Amino acid sequence: MSVAAPTALPGVRRVEHIMGLPIVVDVRDDGEAGAVLDELFDWLRWVDATFSTFKDDSEISRINRDELRREDADPEVVEVLERCDRLRAETNGYFDMRSPGGSIDPSGLVKGWAVDRAAAILDDAGVHNYAVSAGGDIRIRGRAVPELAWRIGIQHPLDRHQVAAVIETTTDLAIATSGAYARGDHVWNPYSARPPAGILSVTVVGHELATADAYATAAFAMGPELAPHWTARLDGYEAMTILADEIVFKTAGFPDD
Repeated sequence: MSVAAPTALPGVRRVEHIMGLPIVVDVRDDGEAGAVLDELFDWLRWVDATFSTFKDDSEISRINRDELRREDADPEVVEVLERCDRLRAETNGYFDMRSPGGSIDPSGLVKGWAVDRAAAILDDAGVHNYAVSAGGDIRIRGRAVPELAWRIGIQHPLDRHQVAAVIETTTDLAIATSGAYARGDHVWNPYSARPPAGILSVTVVGHELATADAYATAAFAMGPELAPHWTARLDGYEAMTILADEIVFKTAGFPDD
């Protein structure tokens, strides 16, 4: 009996650890993509150096030490911080880059925003079929060549070896999940100053990862009483909320199998 060798995937895949996360880029187009991937990862390294709250010389750290005024920061920093302020208003304060001590941490937006820009770099280079994943949040475009569709498993919040849902798509799509199971308690209810209880995870899908990630963070912070109702009213984004008792709420257009 002979076993056929697996067919090699077209394109190229690259993984680097940036922003404290594994960044995975999977390009399924034929042809050389090394130069555009170099540009993409250079961009992500710049984002990390500029926005990190762990690097003393980042612009965010300097703003928090009152060494740099917000209005004097790099235009990209000004843009992100202004967008965080708008999202805080849009989510009734549940997405908040400010800590109880008054310092700012825009990380809840920066990761998705940076991946959206990374996807734009691929688009501008004429790449048609790709996935860019940052710590599990992902931007997808085109096909998973040679397959017709990308199939993305959403990790179950109680069992890392199981999936809570599978999303199959051939369209441009962003998928973001917020929960405590991967990084511990890092999302706080700004009104109680405590991690939310009674909720395991919120996954939000839509056309832009920055917004999907911010919405998922806000909904998770809201907890089980508010999250399902709030996500049901989102315009252009769909959501899946898993509560602590494993009850699952999905909006009408959530695109799982």
